[in-house]
Amino acid sequence: MELRERQYSLLAVSKAEKFNMALESLLPSPGFCQTQFAGDLGSARRILAERPFDFVLVNSPLPDGSGVGFAVDACESQGTVALLIVRAEIHEEVYAKVVGHGVFTLSRPTSRQAVSQAVRWMASARERLRKLEKRSLTLEEKMAEIRLVNRAKWLLINQEGMEEPQAHRFIEKRAMDLGLTKGQVAREIIGGQGEEPE
Repeated sequence: MELRERQYSLLAVSKAEKFNMALESLLPSPGFCQTQFAGDLGSARRILAERPFDFVLVNSPLPDGSGVGFAVDACESQGTVALLIVRAEIHEEVYAKVVGHGVFTLSRPTSRQAVSQAVRWMASARERLRKLEKRSLTLEEKMAEIRLVNRAKWLLINQEGMEEPQAHRFIEKRAMDLGLTKGQVAREIIGGQGEEPE
């Protein structure tokens, strides 16, 4: 999927207006329709608390801190990809602190090309996160269906006197006969027994 096909949101945290203008000019306009800027960490935290962002870019230092903790928090609390731009003298030290949390780093001074490339890397990482989030949701749905089917089997065992293999076969056969999923049949059984399905 190309960068411009997906709509991304970006929170840029920088006290340097010149940097903000340069960043805005290099972002692909169709892909980055939701870009917000904050001049300090306090404002950035408030903005991030209001809504999630695909990307957080921190141009350190800021008036109220380095931004290292903020970048780490952004990565760990939601599906956000963070880039931290720091002075070259401290880049290796900062990198060692944040790499384990999934924060990208770039040393300053930097070029437009390097920032543009970093944004592309961030887009790749965000797409991987999206796929993992989707896969995780699918797994959770499957686990929920298994729990529902097990609950229906226990009802059949306790109230209909079936054995576990017999209850399992009953649910599978009914699902095949009616063209339903096992989860739908389980809901029907649970609802028919006067219980509330989850």
